[in-house]
Amino acid sequence: MELVIDSNILFAALLKESVTSDILFKNSLYAPEFIFEEFRKYKEYLKQKTKRTEEDFNELLGLFERNVTLIPKEDIYPFIEKAEKISPDAKDVPYLALALKLGCVLWSNDGDLKEKQDVVQVYSTEDLIAIFLS
Repeated sequence: MELVIDSNILFAALLKESVTSDILFKNSLYAPEFIFEEFRKYKEYLKQKTKRTEEDFNELLGLFERNVTLIPKEDIYPFIEKAEKISPDAKDVPYLALALKLGCVLWSNDGDLKEKQDVVQVYSTEDLIAIFLS
């Protein structure tokens, strides 16, 4: 399945091993090119929260980077205006724009994205688990 992945999903996978990690490595994932900047920005906080060593953190981040196709902002720019109109939150605009560009589902646990717009299909982790188990 092709999915645009929201940063909150990657944060969740980093914080604990779970089915989220399994889904991450069994699907085609896409994200705006800036997504890993957020991880680097919060690296010390995340290491402390997860009790991961520097080496473990970098190894896991490297796995994520190898499994997520990053799309340059220039490629999603034509979809930004439409995404701004439907997005309940400005921080979600790039993810919605990318989902519009690719014509695929957005994987996010943000309830507002799912409930306050109906243009882009949004699946939570629970939704994906149900799909893969059926």
